[in-house]
Amino acid sequence: MKNIIEVDNLTKVFKGGNKEITALKSISFSISRGEFIGFAGPNGAGKTTTMKCLCGLLNPDVGRVRVLGYEPIKRERNFLKKISFVMGSKSQLWWELPAKESFLLNKEVYEISDHRYKEILSEMIDILQIGNIINTPVRKLSLGERMKCELTASLIHSPQVIFLDEPTLGLDIISQQNLRDFLREYRRKYNATIILTSHNMEDVADLCERLIMIDKGEIIYDGSLKSLTGLFIRKKYLKFVLKNKVKVKEITKFGEIVSFDGTEGVILIGKDNPAENISRFLDSFEVADIDVEEPSLEDVIKEVFGDKDK
Repeated sequence: MKNIIEVDNLTKVFKGGNKEITALKSISFSISRGEFIGFAGPNGAGKTTTMKCLCGLLNPDVGRVRVLGYEPIKRERNFLKKISFVMGSKSQLWWELPAKESFLLNKEVYEISDHRYKEILSEMIDILQIGNIINTPVRKLSLGERMKCELTASLIHSPQVIFLDEPTLGLDIISQQNLRDFLREYRRKYNATIILTSHNMEDVADLCERLIMIDKGEIIYDGSLKSLTGLFIRKKYLKFVLKNKVKVKEITKFGEIVSFDGTEGVILIGKDNPAENISRFLDSFEVADIDVEEPSLEDVIKEVFGDKDK
């Protein structure tokens, strides 16, 4: 697949008074058409700064950035018609007017034909199930409904590259899953390239095949989610249910206790020899049920950035 995003030695420094903060330190990566990439890292790591450089909202101080063959900072019209930037914390919808009015405004801004506009809007209404709300004033919509309309407004021009910054912020669990399902279908249908930042690790785990981890302005990992777990995680979860109550000190011999109520619990064990750990555990207690689980992506993130903060 051809690279449509290329970042080489990108550095961004913010200056204020006598202070100087290096938000990005010579980062480099490339992204191919159709990829769904997750950006992860703690607050202030440089995720959003990277996205803003990619869409042309910020000018790199050093380095080269190319998106779809364009230099983003020039903000050329043809470039802007091919991208979209959706921020969960900000809205482009007119508050007092129905969402459909914002859709029509974007239709004119992006010079979309009447036929194409009707076709795309019909698809969005069908996928997001918003046919009964697009004529309701935005101020009367729920947060989940507004986010669906926000996405529709942002994607009405069928962008080739989509930047998503915390798209599920404030949404309930059902709305979050519906939104993820929509993004997966949109990417499949249009072969769109999507870059996502989110503190909700379920967003990343459910949607992204590749993860770029940024900390203190530097890329500390760029690869698959599966490889990430193997690289950073040193332990697994041993979950068990005992037939009889035992004392806590008997369980601590086998690993670090995550939870334990006398019969049911979870402990952390070394990832290298889980079978040996299970065998020792079964020899020591009467066990009703036992299982070993891999850590979640959220656990991995905590492990990585917890280590770096020490």
